[in-house]
Amino acid sequence: MRLSGKKAVITGGAGNIGYAVAERFLAEGAEVLLVDRNELALHEAIEALESGAVRACVADVTQAASVQAYAKQAEKLFGKVDIFFNNAGIEGPTALIGDFPEDAFDRVMAVNVKGVFLGMKYLPPAMRDGGSVIITSSIAGLMGSGGFVAYTASKHAVIGIMRDTAIDLAKRRIRVNTVHPGFVASDMMTRIMRELKPGVSDTELVASYTAHTKLGRFVQPSEVAAMVAFLGSDDSQMATGQTFVVDAGTLL
Repeated sequence: MRLSGKKAVITGGAGNIGYAVAERFLAEGAEVLLVDRNELALHEAIEALESGAVRACVADVTQAASVQAYAKQAEKLFGKVDIFFNNAGIEGPTALIGDFPEDAFDRVMAVNVKGVFLGMKYLPPAMRDGGSVIITSSIAGLMGSGGFVAYTASKHAVIGIMRDTAIDLAKRRIRVNTVHPGFVASDMMTRIMRELKPGVSDTELVASYTAHTKLGRFVQPSEVAAMVAFLGSDDSQMATGQTFVVDAGTLL
């Protein structure tokens, strides 16, 4: 088991990708602190994981005090953290730039950018030298699509945070990378598709988006988790400051 003995913190832990990563980490021998602001969903995730090696922390990643609290809880539980999956994020609404609500833009940036920034500010002091940070971006961080200005801007922004902090933390041999999922079979993707094409059946929606992939299907959360597990493991110890795409060939 590649992650045997490692201690991990996962934000956005109640979401599809966060849960899948927790499941993979546990299967590979890690202990996990699962962080989410949705207390009910978080505890449902903990129950579903059925493991004595996972703990929960309710926290709002947009609030410095809350981020400091989950960092302190991780330090209390583990002593030192080996892996930080800085993953919490929201998609926001779909609208052309002239109609995009300012408050929605602020909300997306607060979670997706400020939340990542605060995580990078307060969690690494609790990390072991030689550890790994993985930040969730998206293929939206590598392209534009129209109608998603806040989400697209936020996912570009976290690449900048990754590249800068990879330099800052290199002296401690802590590597920092981003993972870029494409069309993932997830609640978020379902919401996006339904908002973009109201009245179209889910089957038709999936088929229309699948047509954009070269490998012919959506990415499963477990397949994103496999990449994150690689980046969290010692197998990736010479990879830092890089973007890792898991998109079934959508960007080709």
